[in-house]
Amino acid sequence: MRFSGLYTILTVPVYGILYVYTAIGIFFALFLSWLNVKKPVFFMSRIWAKSVFLLMGKRIHIIGKENINKGEKYILLANHASLFDILAIVSFYPEVSWFGHERLLRVPVFGRFLKMADYVPFREPTVTNTRHMLEQLMEKANDRTVALFPEGTRTTSGKINPFFRGFIYLFRSREIGMLPVTLNGFYDFKPKTRFYINFGSKLEVVIHKPIPREELIDKNDSEIIDMVKTVIESAYH
Repeated sequence: MRFSGLYTILTVPVYGILYVYTAIGIFFALFLSWLNVKKPVFFMSRIWAKSVFLLMGKRIHIIGKENINKGEKYILLANHASLFDILAIVSFYPEVSWFGHERLLRVPVFGRFLKMADYVPFREPTVTNTRHMLEQLMEKANDRTVALFPEGTRTTSGKINPFFRGFIYLFRSREIGMLPVTLNGFYDFKPKTRFYINFGSKLEVVIHKPIPREELIDKNDSEIIDMVKTVIESAYH
């Protein structure tokens, strides 16, 4: 890339600034959590996530925000290309519980944020672990939207990977619909396989219309996966 050398130099101090800034934000959020006030924590999470991108000189273009109905709970499903995908979603929808890889909890500072956001880690899929994870997810889904990356891990090619069927178990156990979300530009911005941040990337989030439970409940697992994946891919570029 033409500016890769410059971006590599800029990325090092930016990471340092982001870690310090995140640690400060988490300190205040922990204080609010100690006071047992959730709404201010969500508000701070949204402001923090937006400002993280602003610190990197980025603004996310969000399309379809009107498709989120206040008071409704969903299974939010998005494609996955970057560590910054979670922050992108938190910037417009902080009132979610997350389900994803356990290793993210080991990321300095950021792992603490995930714990505060009621993150449910994916562990080795033994019978006991799977039952425990599903119980946790179902408990979270009673109160708020649950967000998952159905690919399971970040793409290393830029193409959307096949979807795992784990989210369908949650769907069939709760009166809840799907909210597909397409994330564009994040693979170019900071993929799993590259150290530096591409500060020239354009970032976009497309929030699709929710898919009501009634449209999916009579379909088999493969049909549900194909339907959701087709919606997400329809806006991907």
